Amino acid sequence: MAETTADVRRDIEQTRERMSTTLAELEQRLNVMQVVRDHPWPALALAVGAGLALSASGADAKAAAATVVATKGSRTKISSALDDIVANLMTGVHAALQDRIDGWVDELKTAIGTPSTSTRHSARRGMVASSGGYGTGPIDDVSMMQPNRAD
Repeated sequence: MAETTADVRRDIEQTRERMSTTLAELEQRLNVMQVVRDHPWPALALAVGAGLALSASGADAKAAAATVVATKGSRTKISSALDDIVANLMTGVHAALQDRIDGWVDELKTAIGTPSTSTRHSARRGMVASSGGYGTGPIDDVSMMQPNRAD
């Protein structure tokens, strides 16, 4: 039986159509969101069952233990660096707020006619961020104070 080129092309086109229809049906069946929308209760039961199976396996505890072991050496480096960052941030915020309040007090004194005294920064002499914790603390060595301050 001799097939013509047109017959072969028609067969190829029909095969392509069948394949695309089959692929569309497979995609629709594998679309998880559509399956959940169509069957919400069985999907919920499956999710609860999978959660129970995972919790019973202890995989979460094993993963947590592995994470602790993997990060054991970096904990002190990161925590001290974060402590320094937070301490410096808090010192800067404290200084900015104190400057703002001192400015308001000076403006208020000027507005009511009281001579303004130069008490700015005198209350903060010797206060810098401590390197081991949060906030500020007194120091004895004035040379350790921040260089950009005009005390």
